[in-house]
Amino acid sequence: MGGPAGRVVVVVVAQVKLSLLDRSRTRAGEPDAVALRHTVERAQHAERLGYHRFWVAEHHAVPGIASGSPPVLIAAIAARTERIRVGSGGVMLLNHQPLVVAEQFAMLEALFPGRIDLGVGRSLGFTAPVRAALRRDADAPDTFAADLDELRSYLEGRGPVTARPVLERPVPVFVLATGRGLAVAGDAGLPVVLGGPVLDSPDIAAALDDYRARVRAAGGRPYVVVSLDVLIADSVAAARELALPEAWALAAARTTGRFPALEPVDPDRALTPRQRAVVEDAVGRTVFGDEAGVADELAELLHRTGADELLASTSTFDLGALHESDARLARLLAA
Repeated sequence: MGGPAGRVVVVVVAQVKLSLLDRSRTRAGEPDAVALRHTVERAQHAERLGYHRFWVAEHHAVPGIASGSPPVLIAAIAARTERIRVGSGGVMLLNHQPLVVAEQFAMLEALFPGRIDLGVGRSLGFTAPVRAALRRDADAPDTFAADLDELRSYLEGRGPVTARPVLERPVPVFVLATGRGLAVAGDAGLPVVLGGPVLDSPDIAAALDDYRARVRAAGGRPYVVVSLDVLIADSVAAARELALPEAWALAAARTTGRFPALEPVDPDRALTPRQRAVVEDAVGRTVFGDEAGVADELAELLHRTGADELLASTSTFDLGALHESDARLARLLAA
């Protein structure tokens, strides 16, 4: 990375833990089952690279995402890895009974002791039909904070009934939060995972200061995970090209209501002005480039947030390029 300034950037970036979030993205022309196998293979690759965690997500009836059941996929990944922590980023708690979630993750922890994380979020289904299938009313009261406390009561052995298997130590719980969810995480004394537009907010430092104060008041230890897309390639242009398939899928979702499978880059792809704006916004929220440029951007973000961990949530059509990007990011943070 060059001279002394570059070495300072590497030191700042290397101070945080590094993890991956994989959403089991489907690819055009392949069945959903292949996407799940790719997720397991990526987890094995991440373990060899020294990543701290590998998390999977919950999405229901989304054409571009194969996984709707994090506990099942976590079990498959944990059985095929040896050391890396495996967890959910996250289980959408409003879609489930807290006792059932506690039982699922207690069983995972019993089978793979010391390796399981439970990240929980509050998002509802992607569309109205999905919400109806989940028996969730978009206008229903937000019970997330109460559900979170109930979930923890089962995991910690203080609930009205005993969730089994009984554990020697509770599964670590993380809260996936927007700016509004920071207060919930703070009052619960829990680690928080923060991503999306809130990372660019001018108020992010004050919001995180408030979170940390709430955690300490609750008797916990503040822990901040920042989650965003990161892609590293030989050049800025090559890395930007890797970001396009995900950006195109987001543009399709915003304009057609369907989040599609990833497709290869097509330089002649026709986009409406609105779709082009969505693509540029999505690419703009991705950290991409060569190692030096990515290190600079990450160092600025980590300094601004004081984050303890980086959770890279990247996807692209080219699996080989994705694995190489993962490897370059791991080397960057290990420097």
